[in-house]
Amino acid sequence: MRSTKDEVFRREVRDWLETHLHGDFAALRGLGGAGREHEAYDERLAWDRHLAAHGWTCVGWPEEHGGRGLGLARQVIFHEEYARAGGPARVNHLGEELLGPTLIAFGTPEQKARFLPRIRAVEELWCQGYSEPGAGSDLAAVSTRARPAEDGRWVIDGQKVWTSLAHLADWCFVLARTEPGSARHAGLSYLLVPMRQEGVEVRPITQLTGTSEFNEVYFDGARTDADLVVGAPGDGWKVAMATLGFERGVSTLGQQIGFARELEAVVALARRNGAIEDPEIQDRITRAHMGLEVIRLNALRMLDGAGTQGPRASIAKLLRGTWHRSLGELAMEVAGASSLVAAGAPYDLDDFQRLFLFSRADTIYGGSDEIQRNIIAERVLGLPKEPKP
Repeated sequence: MRSTKDEVFRREVRDWLETHLHGDFAALRGLGGAGREHEAYDERLAWDRHLAAHGWTCVGWPEEHGGRGLGLARQVIFHEEYARAGGPARVNHLGEELLGPTLIAFGTPEQKARFLPRIRAVEELWCQGYSEPGAGSDLAAVSTRARPAEDGRWVIDGQKVWTSLAHLADWCFVLARTEPGSARHAGLSYLLVPMRQEGVEVRPITQLTGTSEFNEVYFDGARTDADLVVGAPGDGWKVAMATLGFERGVSTLGQQIGFARELEAVVALARRNGAIEDPEIQDRITRAHMGLEVIRLNALRMLDGAGTQGPRASIAKLLRGTWHRSLGELAMEVAGASSLVAAGAPYDLDDFQRLFLFSRADTIYGGSDEIQRNIIAERVLGLPKEPKP
């Protein structure tokens, strides 16, 4: 049941966005989504800082850490209204939604004082150093290593891959092996590493969309201070899993508004070109509507229960990834043969082509579907672990 106060807050958010997404910011509506992260980057950064100046970043953080301290219901309202208003994709997502909550939960007072104000003000941007080329979705198999130097600082060597927005980030939270001889989940630490230093090389990866959101990152003698370990050395697995839980939290409800808008666009195309008369297309559109409602209800159930952490977050990730990939496939089916040809040279994609190509990654990044199913089977359903070769 929605309270009157919540509806007043909804109108406040809606009115503020309507007032401020004008003038220089009006052209940003809808920009910067999946596969379009290159669009108007500087302008979107300015917009994020405008949000910060008016108290609309980190709305769920506790007030003592610079947030608004909003409860779950109002966080949901904010993200829904932001998406409905066509607010541009945020450039500070990794700092605000992933690292910030992790530091609040596990960071030292000094770490919180050093980093949280700059995240809230969008003064420092972050990337996530998890995936590695030799580990795939098996995060426990990371081989990047960090060792203490004579001056007490950490020295990091290794390679990360699929690192979103690393070419724009000031800092990276890195999962590295800090105990020689350790294996799997043991001996890992969660380090905060400055990106703009000798010993860090970023190489963009060109994606199917022709853009480069993802990067390879090479650490070759990179350094960070001794006190920039989040949690105790060796507790990196626990901290990293908490970050993944925050990643699949309340902000994904705003993402679902975007999904609904994409589905509406597919349906509109089907009506224009007559594809809606095909019974198979009708069935797939109906299933898409049903699937999106399942995603929404599951997210609300999860957030209303034990929070965003834990293996149940894998259910939400699995549902979202497979649904979005299927929507991309449906968009191509509805568009017909014209979907196979770029609109212009050298590689001018329309929204449906971009949706199809980018959504191929939805079931891979953040932990592949196979990994998510194993987590659900073993940690939620209590089934026996998968046999090892």
